[in-house]
Amino acid sequence: MSLNERLQVYQTRIENALDSWLPGNDIQPGHLHEAMRYAVLGNGKRIRPVLVYAAGEAFGVALESLDDPSCAVEMIHAYSLIHDDLPAMDNDDLRRGRPTCHKAFDEATAILAGDALQALAFHVLAYSPTIRVNSEQKLKMIDILALASGSRGMAGGQAIDLASVGKKLNIAELENMHIHKTGALIRASVELGALSAEDVDQGAFEKVSRYAKCIGLAFQIQDDILDVESDTETLGKPQGSDMERNKPTYPELLGLEGAKKEAKLMHAEALASLDGFDHKADPLRWIADYIVQRQK
Repeated sequence: MSLNERLQVYQTRIENALDSWLPGNDIQPGHLHEAMRYAVLGNGKRIRPVLVYAAGEAFGVALESLDDPSCAVEMIHAYSLIHDDLPAMDNDDLRRGRPTCHKAFDEATAILAGDALQALAFHVLAYSPTIRVNSEQKLKMIDILALASGSRGMAGGQAIDLASVGKKLNIAELENMHIHKTGALIRASVELGALSAEDVDQGAFEKVSRYAKCIGLAFQIQDDILDVESDTETLGKPQGSDMERNKPTYPELLGLEGAKKEAKLMHAEALASLDGFDHKADPLRWIADYIVQRQK
């Protein structure tokens, strides 16, 4: 099965699973539920759920046991995008080619939608009937997602990002920011997929965790490159917005060619981390390729 065929399987599953977990607009408060569904069910790339599925399959987990962890990480991701787009944060009007949540609804509803999605993500992990691991392992999954979402993960990375506007960061400081802001949830996605297996070899777990760290950085570097080279229509969000806000980026620090070399280095390290895995890890290898080759 090719990467595109595999992605179609994963994406069909995640769309159906998200639709089943998200409250309908006919359930009160309907306006809030409509905003939640608007933010989550838009045309996203679903990279994080795809990574849950791919990592889980590398460890021999059945797809039905990966639907709910995939939902949880995508809900966290969607909540973070809602909040990042707010006027108090990045003040963006466009996301995935559509008005951002606070533009389509209003700021208060957008904030509440983000809050509700964050809470729902942990409810999904806690009460999933299809995650077939013991209670201790399920608690570990919840812990990983919580740490990836909070001040030592995504929220902390956003705080560093906001504090860095207009400043010159060195490469270590820039990498640290993105390990938290973008990389933490990508890493959690891979780790949740692996932990969905009933018996997880620690050595193999550490290898895929290292893989995830590398592709998380590669993903952000490629984002920075596309912010320079692509256009708003292709990206589905304003092109050049990072430069306009005077935010630190890899092309700014390393130059465009230097940033591309760094992305290729992270890609190579990610693939090397999968040495020893058999063909069941091929989707992870394909995703690493896609991350540095994507155009949006």
